[in-house]
Amino acid sequence: KETMVDIDMKSKSSQPHWYERYVQPCVAELLGSTLFIFIGCLSVVEDAEGTGRLQPALAHGLALGLTIAILGDI
Repeated sequence: KETMVDIDMKSKSSQPHWYERYVQPCVAELLGSTLFIFIGCLSVVEDAEGTGRLQPALAHGLALGLTIAILGDI
């Protein structure tokens, strides 16, 4: 049984695949920035009269928190 475990451990490479190393972080950055900018711009466009600076600030904060929660492990 020990040789079977050693063979399984040696077959996995320690280097990540090129997709995980180069493409996935770029796509995550693109999606995160797009979400952050889109939500932020929409919060300013749809600004209600009584909220002042609070609505855009909360929208940017929540968009940033959501982006980090979803894409933070990449």
